[in-house]
Amino acid sequence: MRKLYRSGSEGHLPFLINPIAEKRTSLRLCRYWRSLARLQRFALLILLFFLFVICFIAAKGTVGVDSAYHLSKNIANGAEPIDMPPNNDKSAEEIAYEDSALVNQSRENSKSNEEKDSNVANRGKIQNLKYIKFKGPQNDKQKAVVEAFKHAWKGYKKYAWGHDHLKPVTKSYNDWFGLGLTIVDSLSTAIIMGLNDEFKEGRKWVAESLSFEKNRFVSFFETTIRVLGGLLSAYHLSGDQMFVHRAQDLGSRLAAAYATSSSIPYSDISLTNREGRQPSWNTYCSLSEVTSVQLELRDLSRVTNNNTYEMLAFRTSEHIHNEGCREYDGLCGMFISPVTGRFKEQMIITMGARADSYYEYLLKQWLQTGKTIDWLKDDYNQSMAAMEKHLLRYTKPNNFAFVGEIISDNVYSSKMDHLACFIAGTLALGSLNGLPAKHIELAKDIAEGCHKMYRTKTGLGPEIVYFNIDGSNAQDISIKHMDAHSLLRPEAIEAWFYLYRATGDKIYQQWGWEVFRAIESYAKVEHGYSSVNNVKRVPVTYKDMMESFFLAETLKYLYLLFDDDKTDIPLDKYVFNTEGHPLPIYDH
Repeated sequence: MRKLYRSGSEGHLPFLINPIAEKRTSLRLCRYWRSLARLQRFALLILLFFLFVICFIAAKGTVGVDSAYHLSKNIANGAEPIDMPPNNDKSAEEIAYEDSALVNQSRENSKSNEEKDSNVANRGKIQNLKYIKFKGPQNDKQKAVVEAFKHAWKGYKKYAWGHDHLKPVTKSYNDWFGLGLTIVDSLSTAIIMGLNDEFKEGRKWVAESLSFEKNRFVSFFETTIRVLGGLLSAYHLSGDQMFVHRAQDLGSRLAAAYATSSSIPYSDISLTNREGRQPSWNTYCSLSEVTSVQLELRDLSRVTNNNTYEMLAFRTSEHIHNEGCREYDGLCGMFISPVTGRFKEQMIITMGARADSYYEYLLKQWLQTGKTIDWLKDDYNQSMAAMEKHLLRYTKPNNFAFVGEIISDNVYSSKMDHLACFIAGTLALGSLNGLPAKHIELAKDIAEGCHKMYRTKTGLGPEIVYFNIDGSNAQDISIKHMDAHSLLRPEAIEAWFYLYRATGDKIYQQWGWEVFRAIESYAKVEHGYSSVNNVKRVPVTYKDMMESFFLAETLKYLYLLFDDDKTDIPLDKYVFNTEGHPLPIYDH
């Protein structure tokens, strides 16, 4: 942690000044000045003037960064927060500090939904949001997904409770951050599915056992989207103020990541020491890491009546906007420096890992703020046009759409991460909100290409595929051995969920059901679900890991995809963060 120390000799001159010597020096300078020609003196004055102007501009340009640096340090160290505009309602922070089980219960029983809503939005009104009593599974497909969640939860509870991930084959656990990721990541799914017992178990652990005093550095991005996002979503879906209290504690620690010399936060953060850093192996941050925390930090500002979090995060978005990413018409490079705020010169342009959710959050920030920040929408539309121009291609021989990459010196690669399937869902969401009509057709094409990824022996999709674009192969898709594993990722299912909401076409439900059956057949084990080593081989071997996003996203999006009447989590009231946690839409 950086600290400033006062000099022990404060108030005293650092060296002695000889008044006689000072006088002699002044006389010499005067004689020298008079000895110069008039033109020389004029040139020196002009030079000094320009130096003054340059120094003034440079100093003014650093004020914003310096202010953000001190704000992040102040809030991380527990200093007084910056207040939002006055509000007559009691803040969520005040209520959270009064929290006890009995007080909370009586408060929840006595308050109407409208009164609770007024405490949620201390800054900006939420778009007609009411706390929802979810209806639970309404058909056989939804019931099957709920049973899958319960099976995963049971194994996790038995062998990994309080740890980050279950290792279901060896009946043990993995700790990545030591924050009980699976519990916090699963809360919103349990609420939506109507699983009150599982939610209460998770809620109890968060209230009594979740600790941020961990002697390790953790990913700023992953902690924000999984833990902070999970806590805030649980609050908005349940109305339980305890989650606000825990979210504020975490947010005050995460703010230290912004103590950099630019508007770009560090990749890693020590939650105990409230100190950010870059890992030793990489001095650059990923684009997605620094531009996919804005939904969560803005929401934290709104529920705590403290705009610091929103301001710090949004400065990063503004910085990227001002950078322009002009070389590829709004598509940005994969890496950016937290020291200089500049992109790495050797760029990789992709919709996949390390860049993906930047584009997702351009659209979703615009939606979250009530469609009031036009440049977010404009940057999103520009980037989608650039994606179509530079990255979208069609395979041979069957003309499947996919989104490739530019790897160096304008060299195109037909590689597509499973992660990049998110873009079909994002395009569909944009089409629901009045963005270009062609986006829904693009979404359909890319979503179909993602469905083709699942044409494997197991019916599971691999981590990465290569599409054939030159006709040299009779197959449209090839999967390299090192890319053939499946982590049971959600992005294709997420895309089909949005497309079902946008079109009502049941083909997307059919595709989702096919994938769910493959998960049940090849990823389900006695004590949970496991990632698979090779989707092309039967019988399968297991990676022995149940990722927290399997419960947070994969099962959630499957459940919502099978919601025939499309009423759970209305998309005009909520926006999902990149970990699948719904957060409310505000009016600004």
